[in-house]
Amino acid sequence: MSDLIAIVYPSEAKAEEVRQRLFELQKEYLITIGDAVIATKSEGGKVKLNQLFNTTAAGATSGSFWGLLIGVIFLNPLLGVAVGAASGAIGGALSDVGINDNFMKDLAGKLQDGHAALFVLVRSMTADKVLKDISAFGGEVLQTSLDESKEQVLRDALHKAQAAG
Repeated sequence: MSDLIAIVYPSEAKAEEVRQRLFELQKEYLITIGDAVIATKSEGGKVKLNQLFNTTAAGATSGSFWGLLIGVIFLNPLLGVAVGAASGAIGGALSDVGINDNFMKDLAGKLQDGHAALFVLVRSMTADKVLKDISAFGGEVLQTSLDESKEQVLRDALHKAQAAG
């Protein structure tokens, strides 16, 4: 079962720094990440999601390939690429993998302007090592699906970093 963790940072750059550190920890097999998205709230109140994986582009690429292949079989490769890319892009745009976009936008709407929230879908982790590593970045827990004791440990670790900094 996966856990969702959302942590608020004062800037998108800080959230990206933490996301990159989590990817390094994943290479060390300390955490398995299902998704990691940064949501920012601009000065005008508009929420933007910085996704890891663009499903629309991936769908268009895949659709182009299959469309070309089918087009070659039926002797019209250009039409096959066009139809394949269009259908792949539509399919990619309609499929949402990982964390629900509307959920992230709703939560990010509560942020102060200019702040960013890092949403991480954690499949598994060695909690003590990961918390020790990312607590140095500070941040404030926005929401988690962790049980109360684990959530409190996370809050305490991030609070210590803010108090020290």
